[in-house]
Amino acid sequence: MAGNATGKDAAALKWYPVYTNPRAEKKALEALTEKGIETYLPLQKKLKQWSDRKKWVEEPLIKSYLFVHIPLQARAEVLMTKGIARFIYFSGEVATMPDKQIEDLKLLMASALELEVTEENLLPGEKIKIKAGPLKGLTGEMIAYRSQKQLLLRLESLGCSIIVNAAAAYVNRL
Repeated sequence: MAGNATGKDAAALKWYPVYTNPRAEKKALEALTEKGIETYLPLQKKLKQWSDRKKWVEEPLIKSYLFVHIPLQARAEVLMTKGIARFIYFSGEVATMPDKQIEDLKLLMASALELEVTEENLLPGEKIKIKAGPLKGLTGEMIAYRSQKQLLLRLESLGCSIIVNAAAAYVNRL
């Protein structure tokens, strides 16, 4: 279950999205890490306003979700972790995330662009590929949203979408 499996063991490891208890993402991440389970929690910085001050805080990009990189047999160990509610199911099966989607999500989080997550059922548009900038190489769907052209990367197995502002000059049709 350690983070850097190689060879035959690496093929057995898959990324699974898990649902956490409300506002327990960071504590669940810490508990899973202490167990030696490779975990990914995409965090973004947001400026929060209180009545007496403003402060930058790191919040989960997708509330109540994090990702574990485990063999299927390790599900019970994950479920016995404080803060973890359940695995996510898609079409009656435990949902998995392709390594490429996790890598793309990490790239998005490292890009310092402002991201927005929505659970709206957005209509699919043209398939595109970004040709320049920090997101170069990513593919997705172009949609009209709030009267702007934006790149939509759909994470189907999570049932949500990530919307990123992208200049039209940086996009090629596929």
